[in-house]
Amino acid sequence: MAVDAQTFRAVLGQWPTGVAVVTTTAGDRWHGMTASSFSSVSLDPPLVLVCLARGIHTHELIERSGVFAVSFLGKDQTGIGHRFAGRDRGDRFAGQPWTAAPTGAPVLGGALAWLDCRVAHAYPGGDHTIFVGEVLAAEVSRRTAPLLFHSRAWGQLADPLPDEVTLADTGLAAALDRRLRGFGSARTRVTPAGAALLLDSVHAAGVRVRVPATALPSAVQAGADQPGADEPGAAVPRRPSWSTLVEEPARLPVLPHGAPIMVEVTDTPGALRLIGAARERGLGVVGRVPDAFAPARETEVLAAADRLVAAGCAEVALDEGPDAASPLQVRNLLQEAVPRVRPVPLRVRLREAYGLGPANALTAMKSGVRHFDATLGGIDGGLCAEDVLFLAARLGVAAPIDRAALVTAATDLEAIWGSALPGRTYRLDRPASGPSEGGPFR
Repeated sequence: MAVDAQTFRAVLGQWPTGVAVVTTTAGDRWHGMTASSFSSVSLDPPLVLVCLARGIHTHELIERSGVFAVSFLGKDQTGIGHRFAGRDRGDRFAGQPWTAAPTGAPVLGGALAWLDCRVAHAYPGGDHTIFVGEVLAAEVSRRTAPLLFHSRAWGQLADPLPDEVTLADTGLAAALDRRLRGFGSARTRVTPAGAALLLDSVHAAGVRVRVPATALPSAVQAGADQPGADEPGAAVPRRPSWSTLVEEPARLPVLPHGAPIMVEVTDTPGALRLIGAARERGLGVVGRVPDAFAPARETEVLAAADRLVAAGCAEVALDEGPDAASPLQVRNLLQEAVPRVRPVPLRVRLREAYGLGPANALTAMKSGVRHFDATLGGIDGGLCAEDVLFLAARLGVAAPIDRAALVTAATDLEAIWGSALPGRTYRLDRPASGPSEGGPFR
């Protein structure tokens, strides 16, 4: 039984594809059309194919000229796609940075990438012709999410969840130090011994912990590796499990050459010099961009991320500022930033404000983020570490972290903090016995 055209088109519409503009040249004029029937064919030699209906003008011109170019569109270029699909009248090439490729076919300067091709083969394909092109020139112009075509609709990249997330606690040590110095509630029972035990407990649970350079464990101060998964020959790569925020070069000599620690550097006028000095000591560097999700800062933040990657940072971190970001703001920035810094890992530090924290964490995960900076109990206004893990577990996302140990640590923290913690989920499965017995909290 033959398949009718309407059913065939509906079925094919369920297969999402990228959107490209196929262009060619005829004399001193350019021509082009939107196409989704594109595919790679061979790596050696580099070959691609486009399928064009026989009755259209572009088909005739490619057949005559023997050349074509393909420009891949980004998520922000729907208007260009519509124009070359014939939905808008007027000059299709007006208002955009089109330039001639080596074959003479035009390529879009703002496209994600482009290919310049010479027709190597042309095969009949029903009411279409399959043009196989030998790629003569190619370029990746920028990195962002692609424009997709699915079920006769134009959209953005689907949002798959990561297979794993990791955590770093970047706020607990500073919050405990403030309490030790007498700031905050008079009911606090924070002691130096209790603070040290909490930091060790969070670290033992599998969370990277930020501490002052002068408070690093003696093994790290000596440049020794951490035990367990960080041992040579372990199944997973060595991951520094401590970090320290360095704001001036004078603090670096405290850290031995090649110590298993991440140096955190905030993007300031002196950041590049500090990053270079840390790398000269064989230390991994996290470049941090403050107030990254503020409206109207996207261009500035992306430029900062570019600088940090170029400077050799092992990770780039985007920190939410004092004004609560919306999930839309988080999504818009991360869809640009994640592919832009790849393969350098991008991490985010989000705040818990007006209940937006978990929503923003979910948005970040679905935007390609796998690494989160949080704080035990959320005591500094940052996203609560246990809440991030609770969310990940409910989404079926793995984490190489012992959440039960973090819940115990949060319960112990509550006992010395003098009040309930901002974090929510640790109360759901806290140990029945309450704070750890026999420790410095009793």
